[in-house]
Amino acid sequence: MRKLLLLLWLALPVCGFSQGFQVNLEGEKQIGMGHTGTGTLLDGASVFFNPGAVAMLPENYIQAGISPLVFDSEFNPSGTNTTYRTANKIATPFTFYGVWGPKSSFWKFGLGIYTPFGGLTDWGDSWAGKYVLESLDLKTIFFQPTLSIKVTDFMSIGAGFVYNHADIDLTQAIPLQNSSGQDGQAHLSGTGKGYGWNAGVFFKTESGVTIGISHRSGVSTNFNGNAIFSVAPSLQPNFPQPNSFTSPVALPPTNSIGFGFYPTSQWTLALDANFVGWDVFKTLAFNYKVTSSAVSSSVFPQNYNDAVSLRAGAQYKSSDKMAWRFGGGYATTAIPDGYVSPQVPDANRFYLTGGIGYKLAHHLDVDASFEFEHLMPRTQTTIQTQLSGTYETNVYIPGVSLSYHW
Repeated sequence: MRKLLLLLWLALPVCGFSQGFQVNLEGEKQIGMGHTGTGTLLDGASVFFNPGAVAMLPENYIQAGISPLVFDSEFNPSGTNTTYRTANKIATPFTFYGVWGPKSSFWKFGLGIYTPFGGLTDWGDSWAGKYVLESLDLKTIFFQPTLSIKVTDFMSIGAGFVYNHADIDLTQAIPLQNSSGQDGQAHLSGTGKGYGWNAGVFFKTESGVTIGISHRSGVSTNFNGNAIFSVAPSLQPNFPQPNSFTSPVALPPTNSIGFGFYPTSQWTLALDANFVGWDVFKTLAFNYKVTSSAVSSSVFPQNYNDAVSLRAGAQYKSSDKMAWRFGGGYATTAIPDGYVSPQVPDANRFYLTGGIGYKLAHHLDVDASFEFEHLMPRTQTTIQTQLSGTYETNVYIPGVSLSYHW
C-alpha cells in the first residue's frame, strides 16, 4: 500500500516533462512554419523564440493567441484485445506578447506570458490503470520581461527573467473498497513556482541569411498543496487528514539554433534545431507533511535522457494581405524504456503544421494554424507499477492569434 500511494505523484513529472508536453505553442506564425522561429523575425513571439532578435523587429507589437489542444491516446493491455482511450478534453495553451521601443532606437523592451509546459489527461475511473492514474490537469504560466539591444546593424542580443506559476490537480483510485464495493480515491491539488532566464543572439549575414541562437534556462519549480484520501472510515487512520505535500521539480534547459533564408521577396524558409536537457531529471522527491504506514515520503528514480527536435518550415506571401505557411518536424522522446506511463505515454514523434495569415487592417493581422502530431506506438512495462501494454497517441492543435503592430 505504501508504494502504491506514493506512486501517485510520479504522474506529475511524466505529464509535465515529456517531449510531448513541452508544448511549444508560443506563436501562431511559428507553429504554422513547423515551430521555427529562432533565426527569423516574424512578430512579437521573438520574445520567446529568441530574445536577441527582439531589437531587430521593425515594429512594436501587442498580440495574443490561443491553441486548444486535444490529446487522444489509447492503451492496449498486454495479452488482451481491450483498448482504453482518454476522454476528449481540451487544454488551452495561450500566449501574450508586448514589444515596445522608440522608433530607430537601439533597444526594445518585451513582455511574454505563455504556457510552455502542461497537459490534460483523463483515462476515467474504470480502466485497467486506474490505480496508476484517473485524471491529471497540469498548467504552467511563464512571465518573461525581456530587454533586447541592437549592438550593430547586423547583430543584436537580449535576455529575459522568467517567473513560473504552476497548478496541478490529480486523481487516482486506491484499491481499498468500502462496504458498497467502491474504490477509495486520492486527490492531490496544489500550486508551484520557480524562476529562470532566457537569452539569445541574432545575426544578419551579408548573404541575407539570418541566424539565431538562444538558451532557455532550467526552471526549478517547487510544488505544494493538499492531499485528500477518500477511503472507508475503518481505514481512515492510515490516511492522515488533513494532509499536504511538497515536491521540488526541475524543468529542463533548452538550447536552440535557427536559420532564416529568403530566396525571393515572397518566400521565407526556416530551419531550427533544439536540444532539451532532460538529463537533469534523474529522481523525483515527494514529501507528505503527515506520514503513516500507508503514506510515506520517498525518492523515485526517473533517469530521463536528453532530447532533440528538428524543425523546418516555410512562408509564402501571395499578396500584401495574405500569407500561407507550412512545416513539420521530428522529436525524440526523453523517457527511457521502463519509465513510460499513462500520464503522458511519450514516444518519438513526427508532426505536420500549416497556417494562414491575413491583414485585417493596416496595423492589424489575424493568424491561424493547425498541427497534427503522431507518437509512434510504444509497448512498455512500467517499472514502478508493472502496468504493461501498448500506447499510441495522436495530438490535434488548432490555433488563432491577433496582432496589432505599429
